[in-house]
Amino acid sequence: MSYVPRLRAKYTEEVAPKLQKEFGYKSSMQVPRIVKISLNQGLGNAVGDKKIVENAVVEMTSIAGQKAVPTVSRKDISNFKLRKGMPIGARVTLRGDRMYEFLDRLIAVSLPRTRDFRGVKPGGFDGRGNFTFGVKEQIIFPEIDIDKVSRIQGMDITFVTTAKTDEEAKSLLSAFGFPFADKN
Repeated sequence: MSYVPRLRAKYTEEVAPKLQKEFGYKSSMQVPRIVKISLNQGLGNAVGDKKIVENAVVEMTSIAGQKAVPTVSRKDISNFKLRKGMPIGARVTLRGDRMYEFLDRLIAVSLPRTRDFRGVKPGGFDGRGNFTFGVKEQIIFPEIDIDKVSRIQGMDITFVTTAKTDEEAKSLLSAFGFPFADKN
């Protein structure tokens, strides 16, 4: 038998049947699922120092378990000393087994390591069933060696789902055990 990530098995055995019953879907294909998880780091300070982007790419690669790529600017902005084509960030998109592995590590290990963690605010839904939230420090991930970090940087994490509404997407993520904060 081949390896199946824990949360992928949980989705097929528990989450999908629960959501199908909760929202009254006629077909199992209507049940929302996570398509991909995108990690993105915008590095405004990288205009003056190219090493920042290189370090960010290395850190994002170790966090995601997949090679991160530098993002480049699309246009010139003279006020920021920015030229078209300059590296100003890093990103990585996870799908399939790597996506479920990352989600598992995020929920079980990384988010609880956040200082004063009381849950993720549920205000990051976009109206189409996708959810984005920010992490202020990359050192919450156990893959990052704190001694080797030159500067603390945050990142945005986006969950792209097939859900049609925010309510469906929130139910999907909650069923996986995603720690949403109470509305207050």
